[in-house]
Amino acid sequence: MALYWCTECIPLAVTALLPVILFPMMGIMESSEVCIQYLKDSNMLFIGGLLVAIAVEHWNLHRRIALQVLLIVGVKPSLLMIGFMSTTAFLSMWISNTASTAMMLPIANAVLQQLCDTEARADERDQDRAAAEDGQENQGFEITETKEINGLQLKQLDNNINMEVKVRSPEAEQRRIKREQKYVKLSKGMSLSVCYAASIGGTATLTGTTPNVILKGQIDELFPENGGVINFASWFGFAFPNMVLMLALSWLWLQFMFLGFNLRKSFGCGTKKVGDEEAYQVIKDEYKKLGRMNFAEGCVLVIFTLLVLLWFTREPGFMPGWATVLFNQEKTYVTDGTVAILMSTLFFCIPSKLPRFWAPAETPPPLLTWDIVHEKMPWNILLLLGGGFALAHGSEKSGLSMWLGESLIPLQSIPPFAISILLCLLVAMFTECSSNTATTTLFLPILASMATAIKIHPLYVMFPCTIAASLAFMLPVATPPNAIAFSYGNLKVIDMAKAGFILNFVGVITINIAINTWGVAMFQLNTFPSWANFTKVP
Repeated sequence: MALYWCTECIPLAVTALLPVILFPMMGIMESSEVCIQYLKDSNMLFIGGLLVAIAVEHWNLHRRIALQVLLIVGVKPSLLMIGFMSTTAFLSMWISNTASTAMMLPIANAVLQQLCDTEARADERDQDRAAAEDGQENQGFEITETKEINGLQLKQLDNNINMEVKVRSPEAEQRRIKREQKYVKLSKGMSLSVCYAASIGGTATLTGTTPNVILKGQIDELFPENGGVINFASWFGFAFPNMVLMLALSWLWLQFMFLGFNLRKSFGCGTKKVGDEEAYQVIKDEYKKLGRMNFAEGCVLVIFTLLVLLWFTREPGFMPGWATVLFNQEKTYVTDGTVAILMSTLFFCIPSKLPRFWAPAETPPPLLTWDIVHEKMPWNILLLLGGGFALAHGSEKSGLSMWLGESLIPLQSIPPFAISILLCLLVAMFTECSSNTATTTLFLPILASMATAIKIHPLYVMFPCTIAASLAFMLPVATPPNAIAFSYGNLKVIDMAKAGFILNFVGVITINIAINTWGVAMFQLNTFPSWANFTKVP
């Protein structure tokens, strides 16, 4: 299965179904026991999160949020990059990384194109004014502004010669080339900042990207007595500060690579250009096209907000949550998956338009229909999740996990922080060539066996490696956001590789700083937990 997942010789979801065939035939597990692994609580959490994301995308709420943030941030180059990165990261916390990248990149390109065009027109006007003041203008030609993208055209007045020419002095030509090079570089930086921010932002929430859900599922599968150590609130408490730190360091690196550290130019300190105002107007016009927030958007926003609040307050950790008080006094009846399904079903019950009792009886469609969900739901990922759980369960039943753990006992002589860094680097390099879902599915059961064998907290290695699986920054084929950014044509593979290589190391260092500081305090990672001594009984 590992070979099939890495090479993708058959679809990943089909590979994930192999345990249903092979485990019963090999006498490892009964078919009924294998099939149960494909629809667990973690899958329900994933489905609920995806339904919310589909509703947000369907009613364009994510676009409204994005444009509103950009209106607040402004269009100075560095501020613009901060704005696009923070907005993309925030959206990726709740909707798919692919959708947030696909939405943000066209907006970024439109704004940059407007900045480039207005600067070109300003340069042409300055050249014309300087020529007029020096008395050097050519009286046989007249400069006329057009609405074409390339700016100004020079039309010959002599009716006997019907041709258009464009006259530039050597200095003007040099300025044009320099300007175009600057905006090509800025465009590369902006494209990379958006796709990287999408991958980084997905690590902040439990439902932000598939590897996060896989970790929760594997922890619950391999260590059933863990007491719900991973839930939405605990994940967010650890991963969100790490995401902010990683995002800030990524911005600094991309700023250095593509913009430099000239504060006056990058931040526009003490300057105000007409081009900035026109580029700002592009964002403003896009926002105006959305019109006022309608009833459907308002309902989606309210449901989304309630879902996040219920997730945070279900079991916050520092006090009893509402689920503990109302339902979970004896057992964990209500989980994050229960809440996700509860709130997402409301999309199928609430109408998309406010009913009008005085109008003719017309039934408005609900906020979501099953046809929309069927079209946009990535069903293959659900099978991939189930295949990972089945593989982990099969490893326990067959004794493979115990054998792997015993084989890794010599690692006890290596300091835990060194083990964590080396494993994160390994996973980060591996995920460049394989999907992050397949990478975490393969590595997490092995890491759990290793942790129990050498008596370190399982989360100490599983948590960092799960986040490291999202650090696929070097190759266009590594993640869909990278591929989307590359498809715009401005980037070369070497551009992405140079920027991503350093960011991989930055991400690994950031994750390990986080796990050794507030991660230790949150999850008591410096002790071996009692629940890690118990695994699923065969």
